[in-house]
Amino acid sequence: MSTPNGFPQHSGACATPSTEGGAVQDLHAKKAGKAAKKEPGDNGLLTFEDPPTVGTSLNETLKLLPAELKANMKIKSFTPRPPRKPRLERAASLDEKSWRRWRRFRTSQESLTDPNETSSSNGSLQEASLSPPVRGRASPCCPQNSLHSSQDALEASAVGKSRGGTSDLGKRASEISSAFGGLLRGKAFAGGKPRLSQITPVRPLPPLELNVASHTLRTANRIDSDCMDYRYYSQHKFGRVSSSLSDTRLHGNGMVYDNCSTDSMKSTFSLLTPIRSKDVRSRSYLEGSLLASGALLGAEELSRYFPDRNIGIFVATWNMQGQKELPVNLDDFLLPTEADYAQDMYVIGVQEGCPDRREWEIRLQETLGPHYVMLYSAAHGVLYMSVFIRRDLIWFCSEVEYATVTTRIVSQIKTKGALGISFTFFGTSFLFITSHFTSGDSKVNERKLDYNKTIQALTLPKNVPDTNPYRSSSSDVTTRFDDVFWFGDFNFRLNKDRETVDSILNQNPETDVSKLLAYDQLISEMSRGSIFKGFQEADIHFRPSYKFDIGKDSYDTTSKQRTPSYTDRVVYRSRYKDDIRAVKYSSCPVIKTSDHRPVFALFRVKVRPGRDNIPLAAGQFDRDLYLIGIKRRITRELQKRQEQKDQRSSSICSIS
Repeated sequence: MSTPNGFPQHSGACATPSTEGGAVQDLHAKKAGKAAKKEPGDNGLLTFEDPPTVGTSLNETLKLLPAELKANMKIKSFTPRPPRKPRLERAASLDEKSWRRWRRFRTSQESLTDPNETSSSNGSLQEASLSPPVRGRASPCCPQNSLHSSQDALEASAVGKSRGGTSDLGKRASEISSAFGGLLRGKAFAGGKPRLSQITPVRPLPPLELNVASHTLRTANRIDSDCMDYRYYSQHKFGRVSSSLSDTRLHGNGMVYDNCSTDSMKSTFSLLTPIRSKDVRSRSYLEGSLLASGALLGAEELSRYFPDRNIGIFVATWNMQGQKELPVNLDDFLLPTEADYAQDMYVIGVQEGCPDRREWEIRLQETLGPHYVMLYSAAHGVLYMSVFIRRDLIWFCSEVEYATVTTRIVSQIKTKGALGISFTFFGTSFLFITSHFTSGDSKVNERKLDYNKTIQALTLPKNVPDTNPYRSSSSDVTTRFDDVFWFGDFNFRLNKDRETVDSILNQNPETDVSKLLAYDQLISEMSRGSIFKGFQEADIHFRPSYKFDIGKDSYDTTSKQRTPSYTDRVVYRSRYKDDIRAVKYSSCPVIKTSDHRPVFALFRVKVRPGRDNIPLAAGQFDRDLYLIGIKRRITRELQKRQEQKDQRSSSICSIS
C-alpha cells in the first residue's frame, strides 16, 4: 500500500538498519536520482551501477566525508557510454505540428491552473512514483508530505543502528544530510512538483483583454508590423490617437500603468513612421500615382492621418448686420458643446460683415487657438469667408482659388452676391459658396435668379485640375467639384402671417418646428427642383434665425412686425453618394449682437487619395494672423487670472 506521494507504508518501526555506507548510499540516491546496490558481504562496500548524472556532485560529497568512511569505500571505474542513435520517425505534417503545439500548451495550462495538481502533466512521472522503490534505498514510513518525508528519510537512515555499532558515524552522516537539506527541501520526490507561494501585488493590476494582449500599447505604436487591426481598433476604441501625450493623459487613458511604462511609451510613440533605407533607395514606376508608396497625397498617407478616411468640417453662416461690436466670446459659436471634439476644418461665411474685417479674423484665430491656422480668406464687398484648418493638415491642400459674383448691377456697395473658395484636399475637391440673395417676402423668383446667375458666372476651378471632368458641366459650377457646401442668407421666408407663426412658436417653444417648415419657401422650391438642384439640407430642429431685436430673444417688435423666418441656411451636395453626412444642424442663440442668429452645421466627409501632380499650397498660411491671435489669447488669459486674483485679495469693509 502506498501513500499519495508514492512511498510504501509500513506498520513497523520507521528506521531501517543499514551499514556504514547506507546513509551515504541513501544520500546519493536522493541527490542523483539513481539506484545504488549494496554488494553482499560484511565489509559494507558500495558499488554504483550508474554514476551520478551531476558532474562534480560525487567528488564534492567525498570531500565532506570523514577519513574512516573514505577508507571503507571504493569506487569502481566506468567507461562512458556512446550517445544513443537518433530514432527515425516520419516527418510530421503542419497540422500535426500545430496540434502537438496546442496540446503541449493546453496540458501545461491545465497543470498551472489546477490547484490540486501535484504530479507531472503527461503522467510519466506519476507512474514512476507509484512503482516500488529501488533496492538499497532507505524507506521512510508514515510521510505527511513530500518535503517532510524526504527530510525524515535521511534522518532515519542516519540514526538507525549499523553493523559497525559506531554512534559517531551516524552523527557524521546526519551532518552530511543536513548539508544537502536546502537542496532536498526545494525538490519533491519522483511524482511531485514544487509549489510557489502566491505573490500579491502592491496595487491592483490594470484590466486585460481576453487574449491577454494590450491593444492599447500595440495600436499606439503604429510601427508594430504585427498589429494588422490598427485601423479597425483605432476607429472603434480610440476615435483618433492624439499626437501629444503627456504623462497625465497616458495614465488617464489607461495606456500605461506606472512611471516605467510611461517612459517606455513616450520613447516609442510617434506619429512619424520610420523610413527604411531600402525603401528610399527603391525606384517605382508608380511614383506620383494613387498606388505609390510614400506619395504625399496617396492612400498610405491618407490612412495614416485618417484611418476611416473621414474628416470633420464645421460650416457656419451669419448675417452680422454691419455691426461694429463683436461678441465678447465666440466659443459657443465655433465650439458648440454638442460636439465632443473640434473639427478638422472650419469655414465661416459672413454677410453684411463688420467694418473691420481683420479684427473679425483675429477673433476667429484667437478662439480656435494654436492648433488651427487660416488657410485662406476672401471678401466681396461685405461678404467675408475664412477657411481655417488644422496646422498639421496644410501640407495636403492644393492651391486655394476664389471667385465672386455680383447680383446687383446698380449698387455700388456689394451687399448682394456670392463668394466662392475652392481647393483640393488629398484627392477630394471642395467648393464653399456663401451668398446673400435678394430680400423681401414675395421675391422668390428674384432669389432663384440670383442662384442661377451664381452657378453660371462663378469661374472655378482655375489652375487646379478637376478630379472628374467627365461628370462636370460648363453651365453649373457645382458639378465641377466632389463636395459642395453652399451657405448664407438666402432670404427665403415663411408664407404665413405673423400671428399664426407666433402661435405655433408659443405652442412648441423648443424643437418641434415641423408646422413652421410646412410654410417654408426654400423647402417648397427645392422639392420642385427649381433651385439648388442635387442639394440636400439636414433636418431643422431650431427656431427661426430671423428677425430678432438686437440684444434680446424676442422677435421683431417694431412697427414692421416682420415674420420670423429661416433665412440663414446651409445646404450641400456630393458627386458621390453618401460622401457627406450631416451630424449637427443648429443655431447659436447666445450671440445677440445682430438681428440674425448664427447658423452652423457639422459634417463628416469622406476623403479619397490623390495624386502628387497638382499645384500645392506648400504649407502656406497667414502667419501674422496666427501670431496676433495667439498673443491676444495669452493676454486675455493673463488678464482674466489677474482679475480673479485681485478679486480674491480685495477686502470689503462694512460701516455700521
